[in-house]
Amino acid sequence: MGANASSSIDSTQNGLSNPLSKSKKLEDIPEACVALVLSYLNPPEICMMARINRAFHAASSADFIWESKLPSNYKYILEKLLGRSVTGMRKKDIFAKLSRSNYFDGGTKEIWIDRNNGGVCLAICSKGMRITGIDDRRYWNYISTDESRFQTVAYLQQMWWLEVDGDLEFQFPVGTYSLFFRLQLGRVTKRLGRRVCNSDHVHGWDIKPVQFQLTTSNGERAISRCYLDNVGTWIHHHVGDFVVEDPTIMTKIRFSLTQIDCTHTKGGLCVDSVLVCPISLAKVLTSFDSLIVTK
Repeated sequence: MGANASSSIDSTQNGLSNPLSKSKKLEDIPEACVALVLSYLNPPEICMMARINRAFHAASSADFIWESKLPSNYKYILEKLLGRSVTGMRKKDIFAKLSRSNYFDGGTKEIWIDRNNGGVCLAICSKGMRITGIDDRRYWNYISTDESRFQTVAYLQQMWWLEVDGDLEFQFPVGTYSLFFRLQLGRVTKRLGRRVCNSDHVHGWDIKPVQFQLTTSNGERAISRCYLDNVGTWIHHHVGDFVVEDPTIMTKIRFSLTQIDCTHTKGGLCVDSVLVCPISLAKVLTSFDSLIVTK
């Protein structure tokens, strides 16, 4: 044992390197190898790994990593909807831009991509829809609220005929999408810093169900009906799903919310927005709503 130790010391003193005495560090891993590993992670994981050291931070900015996380229609979104050129932009910066809220069409529509999988989501506010009687303040009012991503919702005080409809033309990536109406019964205000729901105008929704309808330019159609009972709670009401097979063409969707039985009035309804998102995100959304309702 002593001889081995002496031999090791002598070899070091003679200028000979001992390969076993050198330990590899993360900085020694080639940047291309790091980038390849990072490409298999989702965006939040990539950002976390980029904090390890300078080598990982540099590798995390590689364009090929972030292009694989972007939706196939990212150029269309930036150039046609948001009026921005992709020339000179790093793919990482494009992902960061699209993962935030981006408003278009006069601020009545919003688009963003999911930070985990790059799925495209869109929202249309109540001002971007056609609402029968919206100009008559005896029936409808727009009210400001911080509970809407658009800061405004349409509030129905009382009416015999409910009809809300709209449309959207968009170049969707391939996939299956779900459409929802975000609704609430009752008008929410803040009192002494607490959330208070005024349900004085809520009536008529337990007599007949409302009808939701969705149609697309490729011939798909969905109809659903339900009674509204979510007083003081925002709920995403599922209208239907549609499939996009060709990402190079525009898909036009039409949607509506109606209750046109004139045998009774109805009131106290808040209409916030319509949401379109990939079906994988829709399952998470509906599970979250179910959890709130059962509390």
